Amino acid sequence: MTDTNSAPKRWVLHVDLDQFLASVELRRHPNLVGLPVIVGGNGDPTEARKVVTCASYEAREFGVHAGMPLRTAARHCPDATFLPSNPAAYDAASDQVMGLLRDLGHPVEVWGWDEAFISAPAEGPNDDPIALAEQIRIVISSATGLSCSVGISDNKQRAKVATGFAKPAGIYTLTNANWMTVMGERPVDALWGVGPKTTKKLAGLDITTVWQLAHTDAELLTSMFGPRTGLWLLLLANGGGDDSVSVEPWE
Repeated sequence: MTDTNSAPKRWVLHVDLDQFLASVELRRHPNLVGLPVIVGGNGDPTEARKVVTCASYEAREFGVHAGMPLRTAARHCPDATFLPSNPAAYDAASDQVMGLLRDLGHPVEVWGWDEAFISAPAEGPNDDPIALAEQIRIVISSATGLSCSVGISDNKQRAKVATGFAKPAGIYTLTNANWMTVMGERPVDALWGVGPKTTKKLAGLDITTVWQLAHTDAELLTSMFGPRTGLWLLLLANGGGDDSVSVEPWE
């Protein structure tokens, strides 16, 4: 776990491929670049009980998002091109990207098709995480034609949050220096790992923002959520998290 008051000994970078499934499809169908594209099911928008797996940014402007029923997506964006999911193509593209990341010489923890955490030194004068993030973006783009966003911090939870500010195709750093300025007034579910049930419970305690959660008495949180979860929520709100990056295969 990271100490939120100490200088980082290692950087943690979160690499997230932008609109990954849609981008892989756009490589195969370059005539669709710049148009609303929706990936899911067999590519048939009338298919029952099938949902959107990924939508291009152009389709997202119409309110289409992952998990939405295909029929609903078609109503939101009737001019979209619907394409079937192609897991083999996504596996191949993901394997290529993760291989490129490993070739950079840093520990890589893979999270599914389109995400990975990278651990890099932070103590030397040449240990510049922004330069590394730029290198990652250039290497992936030049070798695969895919774009990615990179969040930089000293732990995985904060780096993951940072990536949200980086999208699309950008780089963003969240550290102790700017954590509360950026996150303090945001809702608690802006923290990675805080879902609807936890958000509702916290609202019952009149805790709705990250700043409020960060300044909540630990005993109150542990009485509501138990010692482990209560203290973890307090740590998250203060910008802490897990700084270990494992190279073991992701399952």
